[in-house]
Amino acid sequence: MASKRTPASSVALGGVLAALAVVVMSLGTIIPIATYVCPMLCALLLQAVLNTCGVRIAWAWYGAVAILSLLLAPDKEAAAVFAFLGYYPIVKPRLDKTRLRWLWKGLLFNVSVVVMYWLLLRVFGLTRVTEDFEEIGAVMLIILLILGNVTFFLLDKLLGKRLGKRK
Repeated sequence: MASKRTPASSVALGGVLAALAVVVMSLGTIIPIATYVCPMLCALLLQAVLNTCGVRIAWAWYGAVAILSLLLAPDKEAAAVFAFLGYYPIVKPRLDKTRLRWLWKGLLFNVSVVVMYWLLLRVFGLTRVTEDFEEIGAVMLIILLILGNVTFFLLDKLLGKRLGKRK
């Protein structure tokens, strides 16, 4: 049986994967490291949606999952990480075609993280994040940012493997 993807099947697949992504984002409070792992797993799901359903549905999927995660996920920091960086699989192909792509990718990550944490701390006043940052100190924050960059570039490498690429 030939598998021809119709618009309805793309939307249905996107909806099911979006529900799965919201469930994954809701698991962020079970294990502390899941704050950063859950958004990466959702980025991998977005890669699958992008490759099978196209860019338009991928953007809609990202928007729906980001909004639902911000509303429903108990770990607001994980939801914010996805909201600020979850679109990366969609823009990655365009960044891969630029000169100095590693510089642009690093800049995108670092600016997104700094803006996200500034908003979480200064605008939304998440006390848990504020307490965590005060407890670990400035040197550890720099080390965490470096580790975040390493993790981001490992995710970039994984996304470059074209998971779920349709033929």
